[in-house]
Amino acid sequence: MDWFYQYFVEPIELGYGYNLVNTIVYALVFVLFTYGTFEILKRLKIKIDQRLALATTPFVILGSSVRVLEDAKILTGYMFVTPNIWVLFFCFTISILLISIFLERKKGIPYYKIMFILGIILTGFVLGMLEYKNLLGLWYVLPWILPWLILLRLVRWLIENRIITGIHMFDAVTTFVSMRYFGYFEQHVLPRTVINLTGSAFSFVILKFVVVVSLLFLLDKYSDDEEFRNWIKIVIGILGLAPGMRDFLRLLCLV
Repeated sequence: MDWFYQYFVEPIELGYGYNLVNTIVYALVFVLFTYGTFEILKRLKIKIDQRLALATTPFVILGSSVRVLEDAKILTGYMFVTPNIWVLFFCFTISILLISIFLERKKGIPYYKIMFILGIILTGFVLGMLEYKNLLGLWYVLPWILPWLILLRLVRWLIENRIITGIHMFDAVTTFVSMRYFGYFEQHVLPRTVINLTGSAFSFVILKFVVVVSLLFLLDKYSDDEEFRNWIKIVIGILGLAPGMRDFLRLLCLV
């Protein structure tokens, strides 16, 4: 129990970030969730395509927004901190997906439209609860993210790959700006190690770009299962969007 408290409970209670032990465990759990969800989607006969990505995107942003409510102490509770909040939102999103599919089959309304509209409404409600007192953070992020967006606009590559890479660049740039100009620290083990070794938070931006582009390239080249490839791309996008939105909102709210 002391071991469990030291590596899993204490980091959450004291807010000093992840360690190698809980990172490995959480990563293994995430892999299981990823595979399990893929099997659920196949059993439900849901085509894994841009419509599914569109349906789930607002709920990823919603989860990040609720997480920032906890950062701002508007919400309190063990279930609203990472990683617990993502288990909560996984269950919530799956539930909404099942309800949306039921309505699609009964009423003929496409499930992704139901999910997207509901997700937008809920996200707007949560975002309205936050107090934005550091709009200067937005103007620090813009000049650092624009060159990456221009580069991705110019290259000839699949549109989904450019969107996913842009999402991860947004995450990396927001982390860099938060650390360099506003005194935040990196909670995750790998980027924290890279930043400490190089002495620059910008190294995380370069690392993100190389890793994400390489992963997408390998997926396109070696994965023959289109559905599985699309699912992994959605998951990679979520891994960039969730922390990126949380960091961006924290920066805007200075929490």
